[in-house]
Amino acid sequence: MSTRKRYWLMKSEPDEFSIDDLARVGTEPWTGVRNYQARNFMRDGMQVGDQVFFYHSNADVPGIYGIAEVASAAYPDPTQFKKSSKYFDEKATQETPRWFMVDVGYVRTLARPIPLSEIREHAAELGEEFALIRKGARLSVLPVTAAQWKLLLSLEKKR
Repeated sequence: MSTRKRYWLMKSEPDEFSIDDLARVGTEPWTGVRNYQARNFMRDGMQVGDQVFFYHSNADVPGIYGIAEVASAAYPDPTQFKKSSKYFDEKATQETPRWFMVDVGYVRTLARPIPLSEIREHAAELGEEFALIRKGARLSVLPVTAAQWKLLLSLEKKR
């Protein structure tokens, strides 16, 4: 695995778990991801110390609200084994788990949120591969290039 730092964007609905919640608890297991591509990003791509944009989805103003970091290596998501969990997966076993997760640690809340509408204004600079603004892309965990990270972070100080 590469030792260079990677960047990510992780979506959360703020009424379920917000950047303020992460600030309060410090570190949180990122449970409940049930998309294979998003799972693969966490299981195969994320490394401790990678930086994460914390994105509020399904919000009055969807956008990037904070910065977190990957705080653990990937490990099996325990909610897949709990029958009482909405994330239970009857095909998953302790011997062959299907779903993996990482712990995410709080870094900081942005001085101002960067709304999705503003992010879209920079679509040409972000590039076609930036899944957040690509039509039909609904992943909850997305890779972000170093150039995209730098551009998006620069928007915090504008307006």
